[in-house]
Order: sequence, then structure tokens, then C-alpha cells
Amino acid sequence: MVCAGRGFGKTRTGAEWVRNIAYSNPRSRIALVASSLTEARAVMVDGESGIMSVHGRGARPLFEASRRRLVWPNGAQATLYTAGEPESLRGPQHSHAWCDEIGKWDNSSDRAAQAWDNLQMGLRLGELPQALATTTPRAVPLVQRLFAEADKGDAVLTRGRTMDNAHNLPSRFVRSMHAQYGSSALGRQELDGELLTDIEGALWTRSLLERCRLPACLEDMVRIVVGVDPPASARGDECGIVVAGICADGNGHVLADASIGGASPERWASKVAAICAEWKADRVIAEANQGGDMVASVLRAADCQMPIRLVHASRGKSARAEPVAALYETGRVRHVGQFASLEDQLCGIMTGGSYEGPGNSPDRADAMVWAMTELMLSQRSKPAVRRI
Repeated sequence: MVCAGRGFGKTRTGAEWVRNIAYSNPRSRIALVASSLTEARAVMVDGESGIMSVHGRGARPLFEASRRRLVWPNGAQATLYTAGEPESLRGPQHSHAWCDEIGKWDNSSDRAAQAWDNLQMGLRLGELPQALATTTPRAVPLVQRLFAEADKGDAVLTRGRTMDNAHNLPSRFVRSMHAQYGSSALGRQELDGELLTDIEGALWTRSLLERCRLPACLEDMVRIVVGVDPPASARGDECGIVVAGICADGNGHVLADASIGGASPERWASKVAAICAEWKADRVIAEANQGGDMVASVLRAADCQMPIRLVHASRGKSARAEPVAALYETGRVRHVGQFASLEDQLCGIMTGGSYEGPGNSPDRADAMVWAMTELMLSQRSKPAVRRI
């Protein structure tokens, strides 16, 4: 497994590895597995660092689109698969496999692990079957599993940082990435190639969030609200602004994180109004502990047309978050896409009431908790005697 930051050269490594195998072994049968067939073709085969790019023009394999297959002049073959369909890997036999961005594979219903297991069972051609996994580190079950295998000596692990390949990257890109992300949790993961582990005692874990992730939401929302956690001041504090919705089946979805930092009341209120209009939200749920009725007045002044419900935090952050975390545990909340900053904050909220995540306060997480509480926990049925 090559587990490294963005721009390290993981894709180029995989492409060169596949080329060398195909040249040296005409009987090789290689599986090319990505999170989707589109990514397998666009990144692994035709990408700037893909398989086609590392071949001379006269030595490139022929791509048979109808069979999702690459055929080299010497007879070596490679077939494209999607990790989202684990059953497609049940049956075919291979001598080698290149699995790209396994940290992005679909973890719902254990699809990523099933795809990996089915692939391993089919690696039985030739004298020395091998698999190469390339990925940016993410604390998903499959990546953690391979780290554990490397610790036991059952896998070989190569680590790397973006800066290790800086001489092949635009200097402006390198400066921009480090200026924007620096030593933040996202920067440590995406640039330094660090596997961020869970904090013991946190209400949310990264593996839990990965199980709750959806690449897209095709369901119509019955209701959409915008949760707002206003900043205590405009001196660098963030205003948490999170869009959440609920479907007819009762499951909640985090749809967007539009939080903004260092903004005046007028600016963050205008952002809330714009987000409400963009998502056609039904209501704004805003914490009123910092400013009381002033919060509603600022939002009205920004031409926010949605009904506004002010909520007051009578309990600590952890106590408010625990019921929402329980919804995640039971699979009733989904994240439509990735929300790195929000998820970093969620993984820093502790059961004992403390906060150990990035920043001074989990503003984004608070906004999400208010939104989900409104959507999924506010309309509880009252107990009643049905029969005596």
C-alpha cells in the first residue's frame, strides 16, 4: 500500500507498476479497481499520470471499451472494475491488481471490504499474485485494516508527503496548499499523508462518519432547514452554517457546510439568507445564546425570508450532541459528500463534555446538531394508553 498526500505521485506509481508487469509477463491478468468505472477510466487509464501516459505511443495497450479491458501487444490484459459492485469481483481470476484511492471506496453496507475480499480470493494466477493499493490516508475500515496487516508484516507500507514531490508540482500550488491548510487536521491528512486516528471517548469516530457517507443524494427532501451557530464576536470566530434535510423514510442528510469565519453580523446573516434561497429551506434554526433577539433582527435585516426559530442552549454541547450521535450510530443520518472541517469538529466532541477538536469551539458541529435536532428529535410522539 502506498499511503501518501496529494501530489505525491501515487497514480504515477500505480501506472508504472502496471506497465512493468504487463511488459515482463505476457500472461498477466491485472484488475484495475476504483470507486467507480468512470474514475477507473478517467484517472487510472486516461489520466495525466495514468497507464496510457507512461507508455510510448507505439507501445500503448488497446482499450476495448465494451469489455472494459486493456490489451497489450504481447497479450497481457487488464480489466476495469468498480468497488461499488463487489459481486463483479466474485469469480474473475487475476495475477495482479491495482486498487486506486481505496480510502474513497463506498463503505456503506461494508461494500469496500467486500470488494477487497472478493478481489483477494481471485488473486490466484501465476507464481506470485500481488495487489497494490494507492490512497490518501483516511481512517476508514479498509485502510485501517491494511495498516494493521503492515504492522504484522503481512503487507508492505510506503508513506509520503506532498512536499516529497514538490519539485514536480507547481510552486504556486504548494504555497497555496500550505498557506490555506498548514498544520490543520485536513492538511495533516491530505498533504502530510498522516492517518488521523480517533480520539478515545469522542461521540463521533471517523469510521462511523465514513459508514454514513453518500456520494450523492437522489431522494427528494421532505423538509430542509439551515442550522446557524452565530459567533460570539467578529474577531476570527466562525459562524456555523449547515444545511440539513429529511427524507420521507425519516432519514436525515447533511447537505452542505457553508460556515464562514471572521465575518461581521451583516456578512454572516447575508450568507445565511443566500444559503436559504439556494436550498429553498423551510426554516432557519439559530442559537440565541449569543445575542438573543439580535440574531433574528440581523437575519431579518439581511432579507432572510424563511421562518426563524431561536433555540437556547440550556445543556452542554456534549449533552445536546449525544442524541444526534445516536442517530448516526443507528444509520439514520447520512453525509452527502465530504465535510472535512465539520467532521473534524464532530470527532473532537467528547462524552465528558469537553472539546478536543480544531479551533476554540465546534461552531459547525453545533449548527449541524441544532438542524438535526429540529428535523429528527423535536416532534416526538407523546406516550398514551392504547388498551387496558
